[in-house]
Amino acid sequence: MHIPDGFVDAKTAVTSGVLAVTGVGIALWQAKRTLPARRVPMLGLASAFVFAAQMLNFPVAGGTSGHLIGATLVAVLLGPSAAAIALAAVLVVQCFLFNDGGLTALGANIFNMAIVATLVGYGVYRLVRRFAPGQRGLILAAAFAGWCSTVAAAISCAGQLAISGTVPWSVSFPAMAGVHMLIGIGEGLITALVILAITKLRADLLDNTTSSVATPVTAFVGFGLVAALGLALFVSPFACKWPDGLEKIAATLGFEHHALEKPLLPAPISNYALPGINSAVVATALAGVIGTVIVFALSWVLARVLIPKPTAESR
Repeated sequence: MHIPDGFVDAKTAVTSGVLAVTGVGIALWQAKRTLPARRVPMLGLASAFVFAAQMLNFPVAGGTSGHLIGATLVAVLLGPSAAAIALAAVLVVQCFLFNDGGLTALGANIFNMAIVATLVGYGVYRLVRRFAPGQRGLILAAAFAGWCSTVAAAISCAGQLAISGTVPWSVSFPAMAGVHMLIGIGEGLITALVILAITKLRADLLDNTTSSVATPVTAFVGFGLVAALGLALFVSPFACKWPDGLEKIAATLGFEHHALEKPLLPAPISNYALPGINSAVVATALAGVIGTVIVFALSWVLARVLIPKPTAESR
């Protein structure tokens, strides 16, 4: 769902950028107030996992693929503010390092996947949890919220395309919503499976009502980072090569030519291809590892700078 340069016009790009900066700014302010310092490493891990998982496109139907957004997953674990920060960090690295998503569309992509997907996903999750308690309710809520977040982000993207005059709303809405209803099933399943795994390994991490977790998270973060690196290194090169939902729709509806032939800002690892490496499998794997490490470090450093260290009382 990463919008490339050329799909949205200047007014939409600027408006989306302002909304994205405002949303991320509020998220940073809220995280500084509410995210316990002992959970800061989890923010880095969440960002790294989302980056690696987004490289794993899965087939949907009709030659279309989809990938995890991850907003609901992170929001369930760390809250909506942390989720918005994590997704924003992922999207910034994808844009500047890999040319995955256009520079002029960065605000639109952050608004759709870091703000809209997070708010809708977390809102639906909290609502469903009121009526579905217990572990089964947790998994059900996470899965349904993940599906809703994907569809909501797609509808937001359709609106941006329509406002930009790229494709009429009467066409963009059913096309984007329809295909992402299918992609959202994958989002919901992945979200539910990861949450289920965490309930078995560290159920205390799902309790956001306390100021700290029961035991240190260092070992869990280390294990999780290794898992994310494993996905990037060994699985991402073999992800589905079919175009994602937006790419497929652009080709089907005939507006793919709006995308700029050359990026406005050359990326050092454009399209996840490392210069000098002829093997696409090796290049994709190494690019995934590099991106995962950078996203992890960026999110962790950002959180450490913005979130106060624990005092003697909070420890």
